[in-house]
Amino acid sequence: MLRRIVLPFLFSLTVGHFAHGTDAATLWSTKIQPIFDVNCVKCHGPLDQKSGLELDTPQAALKGSEDGPVIVPGKPEESALWQNLAAKADPHMPPKKQLSEADRNAVREWIAALTTAPAVGVAAKSKVERHFESIPQAVDTLISEGWQERNVQPAPAADDRTWCRRVYLDLAGRIPTQAEVDEFLNAPADSKRAALVDRLLESKEYATHMRELWDVFLMGRGKRDGSENRRKQAGWWDFLEASFRTNRPWNETVHAIITGRADQPENKGSSWFLFERKDDFQRIAEAVAPVVYGTKIDCAQCHDHPLAREIKQGHYWGLVTAFNRGKNIEGTNSVSESAIGGYPNFTNLKKESQPAAVMLLTGRTLAENWPAGDQKETDSDDKYVDAKAKVRVPKYSRREAFADAATNDNPLLARAFVNRMWAALTGRGIVNPADEMNGRNVPSHPELLDWLAQDFAANHYDTRRVIRGIVLSRVYGLQLSTATPPEAFAGALERPLMGEQVARSWRVAAGLPPADDGLRHAVVMALPDVLPKAYNATFQQAQFLSNAPALAELVKPASENAAAKIVALPETAARVRQAFLDVYGRTPDAEEATQAAAFLDARADKPAEAARDLLWALMTSAEFLTMP
Repeated sequence: MLRRIVLPFLFSLTVGHFAHGTDAATLWSTKIQPIFDVNCVKCHGPLDQKSGLELDTPQAALKGSEDGPVIVPGKPEESALWQNLAAKADPHMPPKKQLSEADRNAVREWIAALTTAPAVGVAAKSKVERHFESIPQAVDTLISEGWQERNVQPAPAADDRTWCRRVYLDLAGRIPTQAEVDEFLNAPADSKRAALVDRLLESKEYATHMRELWDVFLMGRGKRDGSENRRKQAGWWDFLEASFRTNRPWNETVHAIITGRADQPENKGSSWFLFERKDDFQRIAEAVAPVVYGTKIDCAQCHDHPLAREIKQGHYWGLVTAFNRGKNIEGTNSVSESAIGGYPNFTNLKKESQPAAVMLLTGRTLAENWPAGDQKETDSDDKYVDAKAKVRVPKYSRREAFADAATNDNPLLARAFVNRMWAALTGRGIVNPADEMNGRNVPSHPELLDWLAQDFAANHYDTRRVIRGIVLSRVYGLQLSTATPPEAFAGALERPLMGEQVARSWRVAAGLPPADDGLRHAVVMALPDVLPKAYNATFQQAQFLSNAPALAELVKPASENAAAKIVALPETAARVRQAFLDVYGRTPDAEEATQAAAFLDARADKPAEAARDLLWALMTSAEFLTMP
């Protein structure tokens, strides 16, 4: 069937080939840093600096060792770093291991591309604070300056049909109907994009889609163990959806999540963030860090972070301490908190024991009197807001104190949100990966990230303002491109749809209302990834797309659905044209029209089956399953 011819194109998407420039910054981030991380940084990085040499950043590598420089910029043959990688070198690096020729050549290429200055490209520019009238102006100005510095030519602007489809998928979580496309195309040209964005931001579909997106960011994918259903029943979905529906300030939403109390109607269900993790305080800490700091801190559990110098072991265990007085109250989905206890120590690599005080990445440590020596605390009713309450809230709540600090005096919170939303709407963070905003991953456009974060905080953490500004920028509206470095944002990046977008879009393409919880669940279980670091389609996913019973029902001619209407058309060309309009929102090109018509004509004796298989092929193709 035709769908088995088209379906393999899904796997061409997963390769993720992108053209890269050969500047030193690009070579460092794409080739050299991964090589050094695996082979060199253990002995020459944050945890150990043998011979005084550090190789975790370009600046450190250029600084050299105790014996002097190991790199002569632009001259690899004169550089000790390159010479010591040779098979018979003495000293030989790395010890007891020989780098592959590909890795050695990458190092040579990087040294050759270096200049005498220890800059690492655009990301190393000093911050210049400027005033912009709007988010689109800031985005377009600062990104276009990056194009000039990288000598990159941006892709042309996407046409209105493509932009309309893209913005519906990003804001409503589905493709538009043909009627919605026609309405947009016929609207006044000077205001139609802003008008559509504003309408979608006010829609229920927007709130639902944002809830789906942030449920994954905050909680991870629900599994087949029923966790998805428990989140819904516990009110977590309602809480998160209401936050986006009412445009609640993001710092207030995060504060409610961290404290986990239903002390106000709008906070009902917020406790599930803590409750689902079942008093596993390390899991809680590891989930909170990307939200309030923008970076994972998991690697600092046993020692300071081996790659990101600013993340210390004390940050990890201090964040654990912020939550370790909590206790799940079964039957209520609530998390109580003790007024006493929870004074752990952690041991570093030198076997030194240190108190795990609540220390934030911002440098602030929460002031709290810890008992000295063998001094014991006594719990008492007067230490609680309501001593008779089933869910106890202490008068001094360590969890609340942390929430206050993390959401009111923490610039990392704003940076984390705008970078994550930028990634969700463009396919890549200004800092990439989007949940690892640390010293290891420099921003591609530091001034833009600073400006967006400051604007977000200054405007009371208005999430709609950020999203509206990004999607109305020129950068968001560029055509797809794989011919420029992805970090330049000189063209729209390939990004797969999340399962919820696929499910709703299938129904719209089939001429049905978008909501169907059963279909959504089936697709999400088969296609669980959201913003994957690499696109890796599995055999099981291919099987699902080839044989999904739920999809078979959608494309079977019935009642007034798309398949039935296509079969009813008298001419083959009209059937092909309508199928492409229903599924892709566009007409077929000449080659597509010829091939699809030949397929339908070859099965003229079974028009219903032919129409079904044509729709199935189009709806499981790479074009349909990726952002336009």
